[in-house]
Amino acid sequence: MEITSYQDQAELLLKEYVLADSFIPYTSITGGIFACKMVYDISQLFSSVYFKSYSNLSKTQRVEWNNRAISTCHAILITVMSLYFVFCSDLYADHLPGLVTYQSSSLSTFTLGVSVGYFIADLWMIIWFYPSLGGMEYVLHHLLSTISVAYAMLTGEGQIYIYMVLISETTTPGINLRWYLDTAGMKKSKLYLINGVLIFLTWLVARILLFVYLFVHIYLHYDQVKQLHTFGRVLVLIVPAVLYVMNLMWFWKIVKGLKKTLAKRHPN
Repeated sequence: MEITSYQDQAELLLKEYVLADSFIPYTSITGGIFACKMVYDISQLFSSVYFKSYSNLSKTQRVEWNNRAISTCHAILITVMSLYFVFCSDLYADHLPGLVTYQSSSLSTFTLGVSVGYFIADLWMIIWFYPSLGGMEYVLHHLLSTISVAYAMLTGEGQIYIYMVLISETTTPGINLRWYLDTAGMKKSKLYLINGVLIFLTWLVARILLFVYLFVHIYLHYDQVKQLHTFGRVLVLIVPAVLYVMNLMWFWKIVKGLKKTLAKRHPN
């Protein structure tokens, strides 16, 4: 009985405060930033104990090691939630009353807030350690992501398209694993090759084909997209297009890298 009582109190607290409309931006963004700090510290502690190669890394490499742990955790969380909202839930279903471009819920808004917290924390680290954690393309990517996700969170506009774009985070764990394997001196391992093939496939599906699906969806629902506020309409039309061009550029590098790796392993 006591356990049930505590569960009821926890659910009540969640609904009245954490997921209350007026508190969502504060609790979710703050929670996202706090979670990033927590994952960074846990990664630092765990890696120093269980990975011998970690102690041999330079200070900059250790920062990147822990930073990639943060991005991996965020990618897993946001990919699962994005797939759920877009393809499993009825939140953005066409048969519901109202415009699909204005559909949102407390949970979808809270999830976006957590993502905003991550992008803020990661952008700060990229700028602080610039250019060790990435060049201007990463700064541009995170700025566009932060603005777009924050706008959808605060206004409830175009959340479906934000989640479609965020599904592309499914490629992040593979990219990070590639870096870890390279740093650990396992570039010639079979796992490195398998990971490279998986990066190619996930990138093709999540960052190329899925964006085509997004553009088709925008086209088919353009009568609803036109009813967004001007800034929201610009974000929906421009940001995915810019990210798609960047995805194509990175995809070409992935293809060349994979071909180069396969050529070394299977020379003529």
